[in-house]
Amino acid sequence: MEEMEEELKCPVCGSFYREPIILPCSHNLCQACARNILVQTPESESPQSRRASGSAVSDYDYLDLDKMSLYSEADSGYGSYGGFASAPTTPCQKSPNGVRVFPPAAPPPPAALAPPPPPRNACLTCPQCHRSLVLDERGLRGFPRNRLLEGVIDRYQQGRAAALRCQLCEKAPKEAAVMCEQCDVFYCDPCRLRCHPPRGPLAKHRLVPPAQGRVSRRLSPRKISTCTDHELENHSMYCVQCKSPVCYQCLEEGKHSSHEVKALGAMWKLHKSQLSQALNGLSDRAKEAKEFLVQLRNMVQQIQENSVEFEACLVAQCDALIDALNRRKAQLLSRVNKEHEHKLKVVRDQISHCTVKLRQTTGLMEYCLEVIKENDPSGFLQISDALIRRVHLTEDQWGKGTLTPRMTTDFDLNLDNAPLLQSIHQLDFVQMKVPAPPILQLEECCTHNNSATLSWKQPPLSTVQVEGYILELDDGNGGQFREVYVGKETMCTVDGLHFNSTYSARVKAFNKTGVSPYSKTLVLQTSEDTQSEEQTLPFPVPLERSQLRRMSPFSSTLNLQPSFPGRSYFELRSSAHQLSLHSSLQSLNSAVAWFSFDPASAHADIIFSNDNLTVTCNSYDDRVVLGKTGFSKGLHYWELSIDRYDNHPDPAFGVARIDVLKDAMLGKDDKAWAMYVDNNRSWFMHNNSHTNRTEGGITKGATVGVLLDLTRRTLTFSINEDQQGPVAFENLEGLFFPAVSLNRNVQVTLHTGLPVPEFYASRSAMP
Repeated sequence: MEEMEEELKCPVCGSFYREPIILPCSHNLCQACARNILVQTPESESPQSRRASGSAVSDYDYLDLDKMSLYSEADSGYGSYGGFASAPTTPCQKSPNGVRVFPPAAPPPPAALAPPPPPRNACLTCPQCHRSLVLDERGLRGFPRNRLLEGVIDRYQQGRAAALRCQLCEKAPKEAAVMCEQCDVFYCDPCRLRCHPPRGPLAKHRLVPPAQGRVSRRLSPRKISTCTDHELENHSMYCVQCKSPVCYQCLEEGKHSSHEVKALGAMWKLHKSQLSQALNGLSDRAKEAKEFLVQLRNMVQQIQENSVEFEACLVAQCDALIDALNRRKAQLLSRVNKEHEHKLKVVRDQISHCTVKLRQTTGLMEYCLEVIKENDPSGFLQISDALIRRVHLTEDQWGKGTLTPRMTTDFDLNLDNAPLLQSIHQLDFVQMKVPAPPILQLEECCTHNNSATLSWKQPPLSTVQVEGYILELDDGNGGQFREVYVGKETMCTVDGLHFNSTYSARVKAFNKTGVSPYSKTLVLQTSEDTQSEEQTLPFPVPLERSQLRRMSPFSSTLNLQPSFPGRSYFELRSSAHQLSLHSSLQSLNSAVAWFSFDPASAHADIIFSNDNLTVTCNSYDDRVVLGKTGFSKGLHYWELSIDRYDNHPDPAFGVARIDVLKDAMLGKDDKAWAMYVDNNRSWFMHNNSHTNRTEGGITKGATVGVLLDLTRRTLTFSINEDQQGPVAFENLEGLFFPAVSLNRNVQVTLHTGLPVPEFYASRSAMP
């Protein structure tokens, strides 16, 4: 019965047929619905006349008029049927099936005020097959009434449950208590209180008993929506403040008279357009949700397959443990059997030995008893001495542990199963997969001068345990990668790179199982053309400038904090990305670098101030401090001003390797090249060898210059902008850090980013 209910409903109003009529196409309509969808057309614009004139108009023209969007006909409450130029815009009502229902035409104006209308034809379009039918002078009376269908509907409704059910109950519908004539919905008491409260706009709705509502639903035609305050007026405008349709009387005398109103059709189209756009976005989300559900379902299947495989692997591993335990059990039982046989053999041998000895002793005793029975004294005395000695000897033999068991009955073996039981109790799952490739964090990577800071992290959903990371860099010329960092941190700063160079960097993770694949390759560039930007900057370099330098773009970034104080170098290990750094060169190929002293690599007695640009010492012994930046190529110049100089100490200035001695004067070992100077003269020193004594010393306020030319591989010194002695050192090659050694009687300040002094520039300009 329920399956045929849709066949008994009108395609226009969606309710059971009321006074159904049969169209020539054999479809049925309620008589009232047919009246509502009639369209009055001029004689010249009727479908027949247009076909006769050869106009290419199909039977679907009337349905295709005024379509605005995919949702315009299905979700609109009102619309306008503006398909004909001569036909005025008429509001229409939406049926449950999406067919537009037109109200009866408004009465024509008085003849005195309007010209006589042109002849019009009544046109009816079947909402099911879309055939356009032109009514004759009889109108709808020309279609026969389908009384058989009326009878079937009456019998069907009588056969349904006598009690009408609530239309809003979600699960088991309760018996309806009332019906709202305006909403055309049956409510039970709970749903009426929840969905149709007796207040606000719903307070004026008429609630009737369910039986009366059924009758009124059958007999009354479907009404066009009217104003709740003026029941005889149709909605014609839209109040923007109240966000509700209103009639013209509401605008003239009601509470909406001072509100902003707009045309109902325009707002109808605007809201439909907004709803269409919102539905498009929601449709995209729904599509993504469907794809996500497919992914989750695939994950469910994959999880089930992996679970079966993992269970099989677990069973195999446990069986292997059981087999190993059984094999060990057999080995231990074999040892027990050997111990058992050994004990039995020892005891049986002792039994056999004692038995033989006892038999001999018993024989001796029997013989001695027979001799004692001898009555001949002379004969007895002839053998008595020998018998006495033999008896004593036999007795002594029994007294040497012969009667002590050589083997105990207890087994000395004791099975130590505590470690195995502990291992069994500790038997658990461990991570057996290699880590996923790390992800480079581009926003946290930066370069500054000839150093680079790299940062990375594990993938968000990765649960594999990581024990550490390996950071790798190439040589700046596209060569092989070398490890520069190995550790647990995820950020690393690599110093001592070439200026004006491009490096590639990569990082990978590792654990006990193995090493992950490399991350994406990162290309970084050291500073370039800093002379034009930073040569005139005051010291120290302002923080704003440092931040600008860190924001220089490059293709990838990493974030790895060093796991040890100081810096990372090529000798350390690195991860899986490439990085390139670039520095600027001024005239004479000199690289203008900004740097300061490095507290991490300095001796503990060194005291820092002025943003690590000024240093002194709290010890009377010489202590070494290095600069943060290392150089391996190019021309570099920096100066040190003497802020305090007491009691004629011998500070030393120069360059050094990273592993130079920190508790001795600079130049005492083979890792430093320096000039040490007092108030009268200076010397060059390397590997504790003093050379080139030169007159002229330093005082408070003096300036010592250090010029490192790695293009010519030379080191030159100056005092107060005059060269001090000849070229101090030649054939320098490798990575060098600015270095100073001083004691508590000296304080110096570092100045960097300086141009090449004139004495060297003029000499370099000579042919």
